[in-house]
Amino acid sequence: MVKYTELPSLYLEKMRELLDHSNYEEYISSFDMPKVQGLRVNNLKLSGREFEQLSPFSLEPVPWTENGYYYREEEKPARDPYYYAGLYYLQEPSAMTPAALLPVQPGDRVLDLCAAPGGKSTELAAKLKGEGLLFSNDISNSRAKALLKNLELFGAGPICVTSESPEKLAEYLPEFFDKILVDAPCSGEGMFRKDSGLIKDWLEHGPDYYAPIQKNIVSQAVKMLRPGGLLLYSTCTFAKQEDEKVIQWILENNPSMELMKLPDFHGFARGFEMEECIRLFPHKIKGEGHFLGLMRKKDLGDGEKIQGNIQENRRKQIKMPEEAEKFLKEIKSSDGKERLFSDQSRLYIKEDSLYFLPKDFPYHARLRYLRTGLLLGQIKKNRFEPSQALAMFLKKCNYPRTISFSREDERVIRYLKGETIILKDTEKLAEGWCLVCAEGFPLGWAKGNKGVLKNKYYPGWRWQ
Repeated sequence: MVKYTELPSLYLEKMRELLDHSNYEEYISSFDMPKVQGLRVNNLKLSGREFEQLSPFSLEPVPWTENGYYYREEEKPARDPYYYAGLYYLQEPSAMTPAALLPVQPGDRVLDLCAAPGGKSTELAAKLKGEGLLFSNDISNSRAKALLKNLELFGAGPICVTSESPEKLAEYLPEFFDKILVDAPCSGEGMFRKDSGLIKDWLEHGPDYYAPIQKNIVSQAVKMLRPGGLLLYSTCTFAKQEDEKVIQWILENNPSMELMKLPDFHGFARGFEMEECIRLFPHKIKGEGHFLGLMRKKDLGDGEKIQGNIQENRRKQIKMPEEAEKFLKEIKSSDGKERLFSDQSRLYIKEDSLYFLPKDFPYHARLRYLRTGLLLGQIKKNRFEPSQALAMFLKKCNYPRTISFSREDERVIRYLKGETIILKDTEKLAEGWCLVCAEGFPLGWAKGNKGVLKNKYYPGWRWQ
């Protein structure tokens, strides 16, 4: 934990100006309080209540989100099989707020513009419930790769992950999205208690550096928002220059935008001179600092959605190999009545990779995509190898050949380390591809042969 004495004097002067005397003293005292740990349950796989029943951790609900929980600092949820099954995302409790308060509905087209490392995108994906489109972008290619891993670990399904500038996305996707989240890069004042490294960055690049960047990012987001759509702007800083002043600038320069009031929760503070906005302070809640403002683009036109031109490209390129077709026929809906990937128009082959694209996927060849939809697997000569992303997307009931170990079974960790697994005489399994599970939740693939599971767990994800 950062100590009060480590804070720059200039920063303390700014906080004295921002807060009244009693709140300033309470804020300073928060640096003597322990930081809190949080996890957010993956509602694509189970509900918060269901997770409470099977969780090995001591959980306390986070008030402002139905699937967020505090856990004890000494507990290690990142070293648990449930983490590798994608049952939760480790996230600072205040950082759960933006995705929780953006009212996403299944079927929406949603953009997370500054998405890495993926905490907010994973929750947006869960809210969509497999319907609609999630477009997750980060301008940093290395950070976008981490974003992609977290979305695939979560079982997010048909997604788009890009690494582009906001300007380039706005050029190709004007008025395309129903909901946009901009968790903007900022000076990080709200996270000083948690990370002392941010203090050094603040001294080098403070609010004066970030405010112009934030204005540019949000102005590009406005261009991509359809009439009637909602844009949520958030930061983890306290400076008015990066918070209310950015909202004010957007409203003044975009007459089509109007400010919406966000809901109240115990401990939330209202924005300075902007009652519609929300501020989170560590002396008022169990969490770090955050700011949120919700805006709506006035519905001045018909808001017609752009369809993109991927349909033509798919028809030209798709020709399903026999082995891939045979494998995909085995994957059924939860009731076993329908094939999950029967829509040929959404299947797409690029090089040796087979993808299942989102509906209304906006194909633009000049955008730098890291992922276009759900990667189903690799097409090899005379065989098909299903992907790790597909394993995480599926439920146990979707695939006919599965093996499920208890969470305490030592073979679970051995599997996650990439080792070959020997089955017991009582554990019957057919030959071929097998979906390996822990307590019924998929972990990855193996190849069954005479009581032996040849490990196919993705090497880049292995337990270290």
